[in-house]
Amino acid sequence: MLINEKTWDFIRQHANDDVRKLALQGAKDAEVDLQMALQQIAGRQTARRKLPSWASVDGVVYPPHLNMEQCSSEQTARYKENLALKPSPKGEGSVFVDLTGGFGVDFYWLSQGFQHRCYVEQNEQLCAISSHNFELLGLECSVCCSDTATHLTTMPHVDLVYMDPARRNEHGGRAYSIGDCSPNVLELLPLLLEKANRVMLKLSPMLDWRKAVEDLKYVSEVHIVSVDNECKELLLILDKECSGDLHVVCVNLSKDGEQSFTFSPSPFLSSSSSSLLTSSPSHFLYEPNASIMKAGCFDEVEQRFPVRQIASNSHLFLSDVEIDEFPGRRFQVLAISSMNKQELRTALKEVEQANISVRNFPLRVDQLRKKMKLKDGGDVYIFATTMADGEHRLLICRKIG
Repeated sequence: MLINEKTWDFIRQHANDDVRKLALQGAKDAEVDLQMALQQIAGRQTARRKLPSWASVDGVVYPPHLNMEQCSSEQTARYKENLALKPSPKGEGSVFVDLTGGFGVDFYWLSQGFQHRCYVEQNEQLCAISSHNFELLGLECSVCCSDTATHLTTMPHVDLVYMDPARRNEHGGRAYSIGDCSPNVLELLPLLLEKANRVMLKLSPMLDWRKAVEDLKYVSEVHIVSVDNECKELLLILDKECSGDLHVVCVNLSKDGEQSFTFSPSPFLSSSSSSLLTSSPSHFLYEPNASIMKAGCFDEVEQRFPVRQIASNSHLFLSDVEIDEFPGRRFQVLAISSMNKQELRTALKEVEQANISVRNFPLRVDQLRKKMKLKDGGDVYIFATTMADGEHRLLICRKIG
């Protein structure tokens, strides 16, 4: 990617400026490629949030806005790096191929433990950008400008193939099902399994992971990855020699570390939820993280920890002991109330503001807030839900930790 020095000077000078204002002001020097400069300034600002390691390196070239928004964050890319090395060999002769290279973020981190690395991308501009960046970042690899199917047909056998199919159709709309993405992994699957020991797929977090496992058949691992409790990626590991045992990992990545829950799906588990609050109120409430919510493994959580589901559709758990390792948010129950005005008044005594969540409840958050005359925020959390016996209850809590 050729960016002249005048343009680089403009980029560095305006690194923290508002791109929209810069576009209106223009550049005084005719040698400045303003469109490229604005792309780089916006890309750098996004990278500070998503790719801090790259953002700290002067000279990294960034692609257009859409590619920056679609690329993985550094957090999720590093998570995939660890998956790539298990159980793949890290030593001499190990080969990794990314068949949908894009901006190259996933490729950069996933390829770290392999001796031979091949980046494949059909977009010439992205190939040029990635080739420049890999050299700048000190990554030795081969860059191949080719479409996925063509390269897959001619490439030799490798240890690991990675694919992140484009989730937009020919009209620019979002595509979620595997068959609607490009390239179509279902069509390439036989050749993928023939050419690679393992295949790692990144799919839309909107996708039903059970349906994906059923469609792809050779799935040994499912990883549902959230960042700061927002579901970001669905990762599937395919292995033609897999024994049939499936492991599902629900992980939440945050500045405080990694919170994970692993289970093997069983058709024999069933919930033992009951309306615990009608008899002996529990002291602690637990809200599973976003990855567990996506996985729907509530019965497995109940089997693993000394907790009980409030009801089958509440997705909240209760316990009379505090569980530090619970994969989600923890709360101490301060009071429990029905919607009775007098009972509510007693339970909310001295409470002027609260964070309100609704789970399987007939009223919306705004309706509840108006009814209870509470401002938003503060350190009190109210969960409005329906118990297993059909009774509506408000659980007034304080967050732990």
